[in-house]
Formats: sequence, structure tokens, C-alpha cells
Amino acid sequence: MADGSTPPNPEPGGPVPAVRPFLVTAGRVAPDPSGRTMPVETQVVATAEGLAGLDRLAFEQHDIVAACRIPQSIAEIAARLRLHLNVVRILAEDLRTAGQLTVHVPDTGVTHDASVLRRLIDGLRAIPDSRGVLRDTD
Repeated sequence: MADGSTPPNPEPGGPVPAVRPFLVTAGRVAPDPSGRTMPVETQVVATAEGLAGLDRLAFEQHDIVAACRIPQSIAEIAARLRLHLNVVRILAEDLRTAGQLTVHVPDTGVTHDASVLRRLIDGLRAIPDSRGVLRDTD
């Protein structure tokens, strides 16, 4: 600001990157020639080698590995770093290949099972709200 103070509500993730996504991925639109992409719920965590080599990584790769000190999904990383989802997918695959990330792809049979969603909904309803009242059921 003009008086030297910080803005009242600075953006949590910083400014939006000015570099075009195709420059970050060298024009690639998929992590490998088969065109398969990681699901958005794929969990990613940095390896010891990845954390030790942070200073040798390019900007976006550095930010991804640094953000993955704790397991996060591809979607969370993209949102936190304000990067395009496919850019994160491609870079995460590159980092996995280099041994700097461990990738845990969920079992698609479980993630599309309606009984899992029903148990999740029931579990959420069993959590009382701030007044200690349980949520209504169907």
C-alpha cells in the first residue's frame, strides 16, 4: 500500500503465476505418451531425497515437493499453489519418476463404491454441530 502497510486481506497463496502452463510442462499435456492422468484424489508425499534436493529443483517443482511434506491430493496441491491441475499432474509424475515424490493412487473400485459414500455420509452426520446437536438424517 502507499503508506507502507500490508493489504488488509492478502491472498493466501500469493500472486497468480504469470508463466503459461505449456511453458512449465514443456508443451506436454499428459504425464506420459499413453495420455493417462492421475486422478485428482491421488495422494502425493515428498520423499527424503526430494526434500534434500529442494534447492536443485525448478520453481514449480520446488513448490510441489515443499508442499508435500505432508500427504496431499493432486487437487489440494493445485489449489494451494494456484497451478493448473494438469500442470500439477505432469510435474508430480516427473517428480515421482525422479524419486522425489511418492504417489498413492486410490483403488478405483473402492472410490466408486456407493457403500463407502453411505458410510462417509453417516459418519459426518454422527458428528455434532457446534451446539452439540446431531444433524438430521434422511
